[in-house]
Amino acid sequence: MVSKTNEKALEDLIQECLINQQSYHLGENKDFNPQIALDTAKLWQFLETTQPEELEKLKYNPDWQKLILDRIDRKIKKNSILHLLKKGLDIDSAHLTLFYSQPYNDLNPQIQANFNQNIFSVTRQIHFSTTDTALSIDLVIFINGLPIITIELKNQWTNQTVYDAKKQYCQRDYQQPLLNFGRCLVHFAVDTDEVWMTTRLNGKSTYFLPFNQGNNNGKGNPINPHGHKTSYLWEDIFSRSSLANILEHFVLLEGKPKDALKDKTLIFPRYHQRDVVNKILLDAKVKGTGKTYLIQHSAGSGKSNSITWLAFQLIQLYSLNKVNNQSSIASKSINSEKNYTSTNKEIPWDEPLFNSVIVVTDRTNLDRQLRDNIKDFSEVKNIIAHANRSEDLKNALESGKKIIITTIQKFRFIVEGIEGLSNKRFAVIIDEAHSSQSGSSADTLNMTLNSHSEDDNPPDNQDQILEVMNNRKLSQNASYFAFTATPKNSTLEKFGVKQNDGSFLPFHLYSMKQAIEEGFILDVLANYTTYKSYYEIQKSIADNPEFDTSKAQKKIKAFVEGHRKTIATKAEIMVNHYLENVVKPKKMKGEARAMVVTKNITTAIIYYQEIQRLLKENNADFQAMVAFSGKKKVNGIEHTEESLNGFPSKDIEGKLRTDDYRLLVVANKFLTGFDEPLLHTMYIDKKLRGVLAVQALSRLNRCNNRMGKNDTFILDFVNSTTDIKQAFDPFYTATSLTEPTDINVLHDLKESLDELGIYEQEEVNQFNQLFFNGVEAQQLSPIIDTASQRFNSDLQLTEEDKIDFKVKAKQFVKVYAQLACLIPFNNLDWEKLYWFLKFLIPKLMVKNPQEAQQDELLNSIDLTTYGIERVSLNSQIMLTDDTSELKPQNPNPRGYHGEEKEYNTLEEIINSFNQAYFGQWEASPEEQRIKLVNIAQNVARNPDYQTQVVDNPDAQNSRLAIAHLIKQAVNQERRKELSLYKNYSQDPDFQKAFENSIMRILEMYVAESNTEIGA
Repeated sequence: MVSKTNEKALEDLIQECLINQQSYHLGENKDFNPQIALDTAKLWQFLETTQPEELEKLKYNPDWQKLILDRIDRKIKKNSILHLLKKGLDIDSAHLTLFYSQPYNDLNPQIQANFNQNIFSVTRQIHFSTTDTALSIDLVIFINGLPIITIELKNQWTNQTVYDAKKQYCQRDYQQPLLNFGRCLVHFAVDTDEVWMTTRLNGKSTYFLPFNQGNNNGKGNPINPHGHKTSYLWEDIFSRSSLANILEHFVLLEGKPKDALKDKTLIFPRYHQRDVVNKILLDAKVKGTGKTYLIQHSAGSGKSNSITWLAFQLIQLYSLNKVNNQSSIASKSINSEKNYTSTNKEIPWDEPLFNSVIVVTDRTNLDRQLRDNIKDFSEVKNIIAHANRSEDLKNALESGKKIIITTIQKFRFIVEGIEGLSNKRFAVIIDEAHSSQSGSSADTLNMTLNSHSEDDNPPDNQDQILEVMNNRKLSQNASYFAFTATPKNSTLEKFGVKQNDGSFLPFHLYSMKQAIEEGFILDVLANYTTYKSYYEIQKSIADNPEFDTSKAQKKIKAFVEGHRKTIATKAEIMVNHYLENVVKPKKMKGEARAMVVTKNITTAIIYYQEIQRLLKENNADFQAMVAFSGKKKVNGIEHTEESLNGFPSKDIEGKLRTDDYRLLVVANKFLTGFDEPLLHTMYIDKKLRGVLAVQALSRLNRCNNRMGKNDTFILDFVNSTTDIKQAFDPFYTATSLTEPTDINVLHDLKESLDELGIYEQEEVNQFNQLFFNGVEAQQLSPIIDTASQRFNSDLQLTEEDKIDFKVKAKQFVKVYAQLACLIPFNNLDWEKLYWFLKFLIPKLMVKNPQEAQQDELLNSIDLTTYGIERVSLNSQIMLTDDTSELKPQNPNPRGYHGEEKEYNTLEEIINSFNQAYFGQWEASPEEQRIKLVNIAQNVARNPDYQTQVVDNPDAQNSRLAIAHLIKQAVNQERRKELSLYKNYSQDPDFQKAFENSIMRILEMYVAESNTEIGA
């Protein structure tokens, strides 16, 4: 007899598992009423068994059963099945509970007994249609007769897949009661390899989400050695405990209270969202407080909902030794809780594991989302508070607030004045944990959560310092849960899970690769175009002074890139591309926006001015905006965002969504945490490395199905595709840290700092004693001023010695701040020096001896030629699938000494610079110069040049005329310069760059009537 491999065999398998392993009842088709979509037999069985007294209140009415069924039907149509299951049904003088919740703990055995009376059932081939009795759905899961889940099954071995199941759902008549929105929690399309889900059937517009575990950090499911790849669905997700947990703690109905049901959104958790919350809860139950968790979840993972679900469930979590094994949390792993030994015996058996949950975030929408969603989960009102100040936090805790939301920036203010919290236990959820959590911000966080009780005797100076050190390390009354898509090495070391080989891994992973493959974010590296800039400079002085070559090269490059001519050339490429390739083809139904990323505020302002000019010249019906912080003078004029844009800074995000503004020029602002689904295109003129590159480019990855956003575009003038690949690779799949940071760098740095004699140990001791006794700042100044005077003048140090000391001092402060909250060491001398240097460093005056020469250098050169060549067009950057390993922080002390300087003459520097940056076609720099000069001479000798260009008062007509003359000159030389002619005629960007170079040459030489071009 051969194996059964058809769809019925899969049905049989699921039924057998649910009934024999998950304690389900088998439903019958005859008991299903398609008019009201209820299994009436199971409903009456549940109510008669559990609430006969309440039913008795209604039996005075001869049609009492119809009365109940009609009211259930009306309430579902108005409020959804979710509302009925959670709130029950009020009818006349009776209240009917339609679902008994799981207990959080075993303090009241009756709650568990009630839960066990719920009737979970599955019915096969259910005839759901009121108009065509032949139509059926493969499986429907009920709780107490109320439909929860529908399932369409397919089997690849019969040449049908999950995609056929999705298509079948799309063709169903969703006006039938069972398929109405809100009548069921979710509809699953299933085959033996994949699971997809939707909460709203809407014909061809039905939107399905994957409900898969992920495979090799990507989409799909891994091979299951014990059965089908999708068996987790019926073996784990559909278990009684799991479904109850999802129903009570995950499923959300979002919308305003007054909204009609059809206008609301029903949210069912994705697989990884439920998985991360449940795994964290289990681990915390087992291990107690004082632990760290790094959750590496990509953009598109739904972090806001994950944090919401985690925050609510943490405040009602009890330790393992007093929690019933079948309650509270549901997953396959949690069903084996009895295999663990709790470490939480010190926590009172009748208290939750955490008294309060503090959510540290920069996202204002998360505050609103937490508030709105908690209302759906909790009967207790006003359990959330937002803390901007220390007093807010203190009041929130004293008034019994369970969830407190604050920001990283304001947390240090909250620390002040907070005392008496060491007897409480905290869960601290950090949203988007980055380097800001590696240093002083985390120090103050730990200091707050382990403050002194007012009843304690005040410790002496050394005790205070040692306590601060201990507080820098994770205090045992708090656990940290850090969510980030891009963990740095310090974040991994602080929050990650240490492996047996000394490496660190995230506690949970939802990778960028999986988010892209599952369609939750777009691949921003799919259409990547890079340009390379070429420059030629020349001396503008007769002398030939010497300069430090490497620094001179950097200075020259910065000078050229910041030159208005250079920016104007790039701005023209950007505007032309945006108008021709984004606006004209109406990307995203004509709503696509673009961002211009610049290296600093000055270049941002110049870019904004040039782009505004170009948009006006092209008669565009929209404008650009600029975003930067503070004030900046450019050419003697002081600018702010408001003065340039003409409206307040707070309006920038809103203005970008209007038809009047479509381009946003930025200098650092909006590169992280800015989620605008209308952003489609990015123009980059800034060196981007590591995490910043990933965060900046990821501004484009938000999907926008309503606007038909199915791709993105990036044009990069600075970074190569190799640069970007190296930045993205560590965060594409899993990120790990190979080993912890070597703390011996602190020994080496302190030894080097001590030997210079800037400070005496007694001064360091005295400063710390005064500082931790809270004296007035004026009593600290003499100590710091004495040391800074030695540094600045008394010791007569060379500038190189001063630079070396300051670099090492900064490195000591940075490394110690990061390591102090990671590693259990108690080195009092390090701690004292840390605080002393933090106050000394700002008073150390250093001047680079080369700075004056570098300024002289810029006065000695002129930009003669600027060109741009497109290196790659719409390239797709392929990332590495393997887990990426980060190295720990550089363990070597840094400083000024040991740098080998190479001095060259100005002429040699210019020659080497030109060789490096001037090469858009095959020729030496000198040959290229000759060719450019030759074309310029031909243009200047043309009889039309003087009348149509030089004497023409209309700037736009003059430019058109000179472009025509340049084209004539290139055509005349095409036989001798075939390579140049092909580039010029076939590449529009090369043509523009070439014309700009010719115009620049003509401007420089023709202005002097006695000077021959090229002389």
